Amino acid sequence: MSFTADLHLHSRFAYACSKDLTLLNMASWAEMKGIDLLSTADFTHPAWLSELEGCLSQTPEGHLRYGGVSFVLGTEISCVFKQGGRSRRVHLLVFAPDFPTVHGINDMLTGLGAKLNGDGRPTVTVSARDLTARLLDISPQCMLVPAHIWTPWYGMLGSKSGFDALDECFQDMTPHIPAVETGLSSDPEMNWRVPALAGKAIVSFSDAHSLPNMGRELTVFAGEPGYRDLSAGLNKNRVEKTIEFFPEEGKYHLNGHRKCGVSQSPEETDRSGSRCPECGRPMTLGVLHRVEELSEGEPVDEALRRPYDSLVPLVELLSLSLGRGRNTKTVVEAYQRICHQLGGEVRVLTRANREDLAQAGGDTLAEAVIKIRERQVQIAPGFDGQYGTVRPMIG
Repeated sequence: MSFTADLHLHSRFAYACSKDLTLLNMASWAEMKGIDLLSTADFTHPAWLSELEGCLSQTPEGHLRYGGVSFVLGTEISCVFKQGGRSRRVHLLVFAPDFPTVHGINDMLTGLGAKLNGDGRPTVTVSARDLTARLLDISPQCMLVPAHIWTPWYGMLGSKSGFDALDECFQDMTPHIPAVETGLSSDPEMNWRVPALAGKAIVSFSDAHSLPNMGRELTVFAGEPGYRDLSAGLNKNRVEKTIEFFPEEGKYHLNGHRKCGVSQSPEETDRSGSRCPECGRPMTLGVLHRVEELSEGEPVDEALRRPYDSLVPLVELLSLSLGRGRNTKTVVEAYQRICHQLGGEVRVLTRANREDLAQAGGDTLAEAVIKIRERQVQIAPGFDGQYGTVRPMIG
């Protein structure tokens, strides 16, 4: 038995997130997409926590449910601190086993001066190492996963304020970090090249700020959708596979300066320097550049590697095949109908056969989905906050 999980998303109480991110809508979209387990997100926000306590039901097995979807109590916390003579900004995914633990975490964060009413993604001025220790003191069943580890400004290994290794960030708490989240601009293949990540599970989630972006990256774990088997999945690397963006579609894949429209490969930057050739300002060094910097030495043991699929969201393929914007009524209605007819977006993109795809969405969509699976694509990589594009090579 296995379950598909998206454990990095947000509620309507997080900054710059859709007001449609309610429990009802999140559960409905999860069912439409084929997601079995969601993070509640933002349990640190008092108003959202009140809703979670009032609306989530508990099964006899101890699973939290809303509608037909299971939930675990999760949130994202931003650590802003100084270490090693530099300012650091690291985002962490935090998971708690039960509501009493959540209340203990929120009391601890309040004691650190965090403003829980302001943003569903609170900021604390303690190190990632110290926050980990405090969380484990509240409950040894808490779990922490560094979020989007390569993002330049807020990733543990990011070029702007990150570290060069996991143990440099977490020090003696490193054994308590079971996994790392790849982020949209990298895939497992890139992470396997980095010896500093050896021994940690590689997971991928959506970091969705709106309903349609839920599930754009996912992780499939062995077991049943609940906290117990999620804990085993992370701590014992019971990852069956991940579902990924093409990393080039992420908005920090290459080096570049968006204002001048300049993007560069790591090799180009090594030759010409890290300043924009148009205006002379520093470029944002992207994920591929950082992976190249940190990939010296032996790659991650093959025994720890897991399969992964690189996909393009169904709504993008429908927009292309129908010649309409992704938010138009035509595309939205087609998306909902096809997901309902073929058993959810995950199944549409990974398992539905060509005949069923053509019958539900037309020959152009069927060809697009198959081409993506075969990695027959045209790519314009993202850089400096600008998403890249990945298009199937169709006639």
